[in-house]
This record gives sequence, C-alpha cells and structure tokens, in this order.
Amino acid sequence: MKAVGYRQCLPVSDPACLIDLELPDPVATGHDLLVRVQAVSVNPVDTKVRRGAPVPPGEVRILGYDASGVVEAVGDRVTRFKAGDRVYYAGSRARQGTNAERHLVDERIVGHMPASLGFAQAAALPLTTITAWEALFDRLQLPRRAASPGADSAAAPIPIDALGAGTVLITAAAGGVGSIAIQLARQLTDARVIATASRPQSRAQALALGAHEVLDHGQPLSEGLKAAGVRWVERIFSISHTHLHYAELCKLIAPQGRLCMIDDPPEPIDVRPLKARCASLHWEAMFTRSGFETPDMIEQGRLLDETARLIDAGVLRTTHATTLGPINATTLRHAHEMIESGQTIGKIVLEGF
Repeated sequence: MKAVGYRQCLPVSDPACLIDLELPDPVATGHDLLVRVQAVSVNPVDTKVRRGAPVPPGEVRILGYDASGVVEAVGDRVTRFKAGDRVYYAGSRARQGTNAERHLVDERIVGHMPASLGFAQAAALPLTTITAWEALFDRLQLPRRAASPGADSAAAPIPIDALGAGTVLITAAAGGVGSIAIQLARQLTDARVIATASRPQSRAQALALGAHEVLDHGQPLSEGLKAAGVRWVERIFSISHTHLHYAELCKLIAPQGRLCMIDDPPEPIDVRPLKARCASLHWEAMFTRSGFETPDMIEQGRLLDETARLIDAGVLRTTHATTLGPINATTLRHAHEMIESGQTIGKIVLEGF
C-alpha cells in the first residue's frame, strides 16, 4: 500500500522531512477495523511529532490522525461496524497514522460518518471535535441543554453544575479546535460565548460560527472583557499560547471557575494565582483514552456518532476549509508548512492517493 512517513526529524523546508512509501497491507484482528482511507486532515500535532519524535534507526513512522474512509475488514471482536460502512475517526498516537491507503483503528474510537458529508468534509472533524467536546463537557463541565436539537439525550448525560451555563471564553477561536468549540458551546448550551481572535478574517470566522462577542487577544483581555460589560467568566478554554495570556486569564476567571488548556507552554504554569478564587486548572488531551485504552474509550466513538447526527440535522457544520490535493509527501509537506505558519483558519484536508 502507499503511505507517507518520516525516518528522521527534519524541518519542513527539507524535502526528506516526509517521504512516499510502499508498505505491506495491515490485517485486522480483535477490536480493529481495516479502513481504506479516502481523506485525511492535518493538525498541529502532526507537525510537532514530525519535528520532535525521533524514529529508531531502520524504522519509519506514518503520521496522520484524522481520517474518513470505508471499512474493508473487521477483527473478530468488532461489534459496531461491518465491511462497507463509511467511518470517520482521529486514531491513536500509540499506533501508525492515517496517511496510508489502509489503516488499522480500534472500533471504540470510530464514528459512523455523517450521511450528509463527503469524505473531505468529514475528515476535517474528528480530532478537533473530540478535543473541543471533551474540553467543554468533560473538563469544564459546561452543562448542555436538556434537549439539544438533533441530539441523543441518552448518549451524553447533562452535568449538574452550581456555576450554571454562565459565560465561556474560547481563545484562538478561528482555528480547527476553536471553530468547532464555538459551535458546540453556542448550539448545545445556554452559555454566553466569547471568542478571541487577532485578525479581521479570524474575527469574522468566529462571529459567523456563533460567538456572541470577539475580543482581540493582541490586547489585554481583561480590558476587552470589561468593555463588553462582563465582570468575569465561569469557564475558559485556552487553545494556544496560554503562557502569553495566563496572567490575564487569571484576572478573568470567576470564583470557583474552571480553566482548561490544550497547548504545551514552554515553561511551567504557576497555579497559585488561581487559589484566591478557588479556581481549577484542567488539561485536555484527546489521545488519553486511546493511548491508555481506558474503560470509557468508547465514549469517543459515541460522541462522533452524536456529532454525525448533529451535522445531519443541520445543527453543526464541518470546519473543512481547504482541500490541497492528494495524499502524498509533496502535498503533506505543503500542509505542514501552512500549519506551522500559525495563520490557518479551519481545517486543511487531503483526499485520495
């Protein structure tokens, strides 16, 4: 099968940073699905792994997490899928990636693809949707409405929370994670949604997705919040550059509020400023369930199924922004270069081999 991978950590400017490969087809066993990959999307984690995760001599690593495709075969313990099913998922960091014609993935972290979307549109969704969903509803405990449009109320219990819905602040909200987080918070909860963005295009994107207000994170956020008439926010979802905004975020957090971050600050975070307000700091890492094979890892498959229902009901929309071309080393290098620029809006997708 065709695949794209790397043998050594190199800058994106080096043509050898990603290479085309021919590898044997994998075989499905146990809980695994063998998926013929149709489309993949590219995420910041792809570039971080390529730059900083060395491969043992003589070996190769295939990158890629988001994928959509068709099930070709199933392992003997699979119960949720059959050959011919259209699926989408975000894979696992503990296994080879999705930048390959055929890919093995545990059925418990896989969702049935939205019927209303094509493969490219669906491939844009899994990793960012899981990250945003877990951050908002599992880590920040943002309460959902009792009956969200198109949602399966039995699939996601509504947390009881003394804070109520309140206000949620989503930083760097025009990127892949932010684009779906705004939609989830606006469409499935009663929270006031405040986003941050620094460019006119990013601001327009956040407003179009449903943010009530957009602050410029190039300016002190506490001043922007005050100008918007908001005293503080009950929940903060910090998506990137937390270390640059942390002091301001500590000023904004409400008493007993929650702050969730997903990025990797270059220096330790001092939690002491949160003490006076009895505020809590949470981490979201969407690969935790698959990496540790936690007892509840099937929750990711279930939330992708619910997302598909919401997409097909018109409640949520794909964050697909650009399809660069086919899945090969040249196109992937271009995608990595765009991601590393830090200027992307929405998701970059590659389709076909």
